Formats: sequence, C-alpha cells, structure tokens
Amino acid sequence: MVSDSRKLIPLIGYTDRLSVRPGETIDFKISSQTNEPVRAWLTRSISADPNPDGQGIVEWPQDAFFEPIAFEAGDQAFASGSYVITDQAIDCRPQTGFQLGATLFPTLMKSVPQIIISVGQLALMLDDGVLCLRIGEQRFVSTHKIAVNHWVCVEARFDAVSSTIQLTQWTPGKSQKKDENSFSVCVDALPKEMTARVSIAACMKGKAHTDHFNGKIEAPFLQFGDEERLQWDFSQDISTTRIIETSSRKLDGLIRNFPARAVTGSNWNSEEMCWRHAPGHYGAIHFHETDIYDFEWDTSFSFSIPDDLPSGVYVMRMKSGIYEDAMPFFVCAPFGKPTAKLCVLVSTFTYVIYGNHARPGYDPSWQERVADWKAYPYNPAEYPAYGHSTYNFHSDNSGICHASHLRPLLNLRPGYLTFGSGEGSGLRHLQADSHLISWLHSQNIDFDLITDQELHDEGVAAIENYDCVITGSHPEYHTLETLDALQNYRDDGGHFCYLGGNGFYWRIVAHKQNSGILEIRRAEDGIRAWAAEPGEYYNAFDGSYGGLWRRNGRPPQMLCGVGFSAQGEFNGIGYQRACFDAQYEWVFEGVDSTIIGDFGFSGGGAAGFELDRAEPRLGTPDDAVILASSGGHGEDFILVPEEQLTHLTTWSGSPAQSMIRADMIYFDVPGGGSVFSTGSITFCGSLPWNNFQNNVSCILKNVIDKMTT
Repeated sequence: MVSDSRKLIPLIGYTDRLSVRPGETIDFKISSQTNEPVRAWLTRSISADPNPDGQGIVEWPQDAFFEPIAFEAGDQAFASGSYVITDQAIDCRPQTGFQLGATLFPTLMKSVPQIIISVGQLALMLDDGVLCLRIGEQRFVSTHKIAVNHWVCVEARFDAVSSTIQLTQWTPGKSQKKDENSFSVCVDALPKEMTARVSIAACMKGKAHTDHFNGKIEAPFLQFGDEERLQWDFSQDISTTRIIETSSRKLDGLIRNFPARAVTGSNWNSEEMCWRHAPGHYGAIHFHETDIYDFEWDTSFSFSIPDDLPSGVYVMRMKSGIYEDAMPFFVCAPFGKPTAKLCVLVSTFTYVIYGNHARPGYDPSWQERVADWKAYPYNPAEYPAYGHSTYNFHSDNSGICHASHLRPLLNLRPGYLTFGSGEGSGLRHLQADSHLISWLHSQNIDFDLITDQELHDEGVAAIENYDCVITGSHPEYHTLETLDALQNYRDDGGHFCYLGGNGFYWRIVAHKQNSGILEIRRAEDGIRAWAAEPGEYYNAFDGSYGGLWRRNGRPPQMLCGVGFSAQGEFNGIGYQRACFDAQYEWVFEGVDSTIIGDFGFSGGGAAGFELDRAEPRLGTPDDAVILASSGGHGEDFILVPEEQLTHLTTWSGSPAQSMIRADMIYFDVPGGGSVFSTGSITFCGSLPWNNFQNNVSCILKNVIDKMTT
C-alpha cells in the first residue's frame, strides 16, 4: 500500500528509557495536536491481548503510586535524515575563488535537491540526476547525468581571475576524460563574505536540516582562495559520531541521525572485509533521508519510581479529547535486592529492533478486526514518518541497520496487532509476552522483571540472585554482553527457561556513547529482511563481526539446547510427548494427554510459526532429554537458510522434513543449574487458553515450581 510520509498521529509520545529501577526517573515526551489538555494516569499491565475470546486488555490502576495529572502539550516537531555539521563556523570569502566537492555513490535520484556539501549561500548538490551548484538564488547545472549506484568524483570550482565556474565529474581511478561544464559569472554577484558552519549531506536552514542526500559520500573538501583546503576523512573514528577534518584548522564535526558508517568506499577492492584492518577502504558514510535516531522532544513530565512500586509491566496512559495513547515501560527490582525467586527477562532489544515494523503483508482490511476488538488503531505501515524498523528499507532500498527507542514505537503499545487476520490473536513481542505475564499473575507466582538493557549494562550481576530466569516468546537479538551474562548465570548454577522460538539468533551492538541506539548487520546467512552489502558485515559501533550468533561460534544450542530451524506462516500445532522416563515424570504431573498444546491464542497451537530444534553438533548437551516434539507441520514451513546446503542436502544430513519441528527439552548443567526450552515462538500463546487451565500451563507450572523450590 502507498502511505503518506507526512501523516501524523494527533496524540503520541515516547519515553527516554524503557526500564527503570526504584529511585530512578523516567521522562515522558508528548506531542499533541488536539489543542486540549492532556490527562495522564498510570496502570499496571496484566494482559496486552485485546482478543475478546480471551482476557482482553487487563490493566490495574496505580493511582496510589502516581496521582493522575493534566498538562498542556503542544505539537512537537521532528525531522528524519542524516547529515554532518561542523562544530564551528568558518569565515568565507567566495569572491576570492573557491572549490568544493566529494566522491559520491548516489543511491536514489530525486527531482528535488540532494545536498553534497553546503556552507552559507553555497551548496553543491544533485538535482534530478545532475550536478548543480547553488549560490544564493543562482543555479549552475551540469548537462551530464550521474548514474545511480556508481562511484563518481564531483567538483565545483570558481576561478576569480577568469570569472568562471566549472562543474566537473569523473570516475575515480580511471584515466578517462572528465565531463565538464563552464559558466561565466559576475564576481559581484557572489557573496563577498560569509560566516557559516559546513554541512554535509543536508542543508541547514536555521536549526532545520533539509534536502538530504541519499547514498555514500567520501572525502568531501572545501577551499576558499589561497587558504588551506579543508578535507574531511570519514575513515577516522568510525565507531564514534565524530567527523575528523585533517587540515591544521581542525574543523571537526558531528554526525546526526546516525547514517551508516563502516561502509565500503570508492577504493575498496575486496582484499579486506573488516574495516578495522583497512580503514582507508572504508572512508565513506551512507546517508539516508529516512535515518532517524532521537526525536529530541521536550520532556512533558517525569515520574520518579517509588521504592515500593512492585516490579512489573506498567503503562502510562494519556487522553486528550477523543484521542488516546499508552506508553509501556518496565520496572525492575532494586539492584541486587530481588523481591522474588523468579525473574522474567523482557526482550527490549528485540522490541526496539522490530520497532515500527511495517510488515509487507499489511492490509487496510486488518482495521476491521482492530475496530471490533478496540485494539491499538495505528499501524507503522500507514505512518512512516515515525521511522521504520530494521526489517524495512530506506527510501533508497538499502536495509535499515540502526534502531532506536527515542521515538514513538507504534507496535510497542498494548493491544497492537501484528497480524490482523488468521487464527488467534495475531500477536508478537510485547503483546505476545503478556500471555506469560498474565499467566504468572493467574498462578500467583511472584516475579521480578529485568530487561535486556540491565543485562547488557550490569552483566550477570543483574540476575545472579534469582533462582530461575525465564524468557518471553522471542528473545531474538542479543549483544555479546547479554549473551555472556545468560551463559554465566546458567553455568554458575542458575535455572534457565527459554519459552520461545528463534531466540539468541542475531548479534547486535549497542553504541557506547549514545544510549538507545542499536546496530544490526545482516551478514551472509539466516532468514534476512535484507542482506548487508559485501564488505559491510562488521559492525561500525565496535568492529565485531555481525550476522548470526551461529556464525560467530555461539549457536543458540550452546546456551539453551535448541536453535532456530524452520519457519512457516503464523500457525501452530501441538507437541507429541516423547519422554516417558520416570526420572522426568515430574514435568508431566497432572497432564493426561500425549498431545500438548494443540490450542492457543498464537496461531492455534503451542508449536508454531518459528521452530527451534536440538542439534548436538551445534551444542545441545548429550544428556539433554527431548520431552516433546512437534511434527507434521504444513507445507508453508521451510528450513532456515543456514540449515539447507543445496536443494537436495541439509547441513545436518537429515531429511529436511525431520528438521522442521519444535523440541521441548530439559537438561541439567554442571554446577547445579538446569535448562528447560520449548523451541517455539507460539508456546506462551497457549498459556491463557481455557482460563489458564490446560496442559501447557500445567507443564510450565511444574517446571517453575521445581526450579524455584
């Protein structure tokens, strides 16, 4: 469908952080177009599934901890598009002559200007596929077209002696003739003096940035008269947001809205794939008009977490006129002071990576179910202005490799439907994980929350005092720090329950200096929404190899015994019980049927959509016991790419159909720990079925009771 990039939501907000501990403060940033006061109140989220066949949305008022407030909120502006801006302004004398230029790899031509480099009234740009120099209101346009997805050197030069402007373009490293256009100009028509900051890939108009460039820019330069040439070297400090200028004037700058760094430059020759080993081959930055990091909205109000606020999922709800919004956040227990034996790991990194995922299969007809269920009404596919997810593309068709929560994330709202048709509730991520949260409440099981952020920042110390740590339905994206923390917790005697599918799959990196921004390089293998370009498999943020954890020597089986094997449509079936050993009868206590979970709010079954299997060659322990396994999934289920070698052979050598299954396993770990894994992303969706009275619920209760006793 075609969406309007200017379409905005009348009442919307975001938080400066997704998780807090008692004593910490969370800021709420609200934009309203209603011209009416905004009322805000706090609730505790129990169920975020709007399906009327289940519990529906369940939230408990929390007025005792946060007295409802009313406040005025204006329409807060934001703008996407990445660029560079220098720290300081320079004094320029264009009438003495000037040169400006760069090496380019344009990826999208438009009928509007795309700035290459700009200072004051001077701007070198592309306009409808040709090179153009703008001086105030004057325009000098080349007659030579520039090709998309090819490197080209461009330069504009004004010779004060001959009063001539030359626009030149040529292929770097080639001895072919340059394309040139010459224009006579009156010197007096040029600015005599200017004082301005230099911008690259956008034009600055006051505090606003416009006319964004789409593509790679390398080695931009600028010179006035006989003054020293200013030259920016993007191959330096790649992991930072700093831009280094190499002259004695040191006119360094800052990148804004996080364009992609550690991308191949014009002289990359494939001899080196890692930018750390040959930074000179990676002297380009890939800018996009759709890059976004931080909306930088003013704080509307703040909430300091009371010491006695229980750990859990909370929602700050707002209403102004007929419009409403709801911003979830997660309250953890005080550091080192658990209030329960059980800890739920909330996959906030995965939530952010999927933030504002505009699904290709979205159809406006889904809004019928949204209206019937009173679900969250706004879908990212219809509101691209808020930026899309790393499962989407920029406007130049390059993959989005950065994700941030410092903006409204529409799919991180209670009642949001990932799928608006089909069997069940059609939920993923936060909303699907609420099936587990509501189940814990129904069973009167005390629990604390921890999120990926605390695990990343604090390591194993964030969870070491808990008897048992459990995941939600889809803990897919992990940093080295979060994966190490879980591995250390398990190996040091902790009990670990992996209750999802397609977990611990992709390696991501969090930026060290800028909070809230994550990087993903979809390198070489795996089920990918897009493929990283050759030579661009290493993360810019820390230089680590990107892609699958399996390709980094850390397949999920090494942690939890199972790993991603197959995917199909959003449907599920039941498991078949496979273990009848008396040693593991405690798992099935109270369960009469050998078919487990042939029901549920996620695709109709506990084993579905994304399936994980045991594989000893990838790290499943030899003593791991397959308690139950699914089989006979439909023809829509296929092996993930890393499991398939050819159209005839699989990586393991097993028949493909035998590998399309979800394995529910258990094993003990030397040191006193243990692991229970379900191997299916739809498992938690079966927990609330029949008012929580079912065999999936029974099995999980047995496991958690054993691990916390």
